[in-house]
Amino acid sequence: MFSPVAKHVPRRAIQRDDAMTTAVAKVIDQINQAGAFKGVDLANITEVSAPTFSRWKQGKATPDTRKQLILSDLRYVVDSLSEYYQPDEIRLWLFADNQLLDGKKAIDLIQHHETEKVLEAIERLSSHAYL
Repeated sequence: MFSPVAKHVPRRAIQRDDAMTTAVAKVIDQINQAGAFKGVDLANITEVSAPTFSRWKQGKATPDTRKQLILSDLRYVVDSLSEYYQPDEIRLWLFADNQLLDGKKAIDLIQHHETEKVLEAIERLSSHAYL
């Protein structure tokens, strides 16, 4: 039955939305695997409820741009750290106070869009320059 009130959504808009949720779900899976994260970790990092995060992971919803940026930055950092550490070590490195970050936690810097500081610390790991 056709409802005259129903809005017509262009097929391309639906496909783009599906592609975005699929991309977000893939990023979440990559972070979980490479960094030994749990869903609750990522929900807390992005400051959303567990059900909201679950919808992202299932591809049923898309995070706002700010949350997508946090997830993207986190994936980049986790990928960078995977050259030096195992997944459970990566998680620990991100959540621990870090001398390379003046005693701050890398995860806090990522949340506050200061990922470049974390990447500089990782670069010091690669050059073995801990000063």
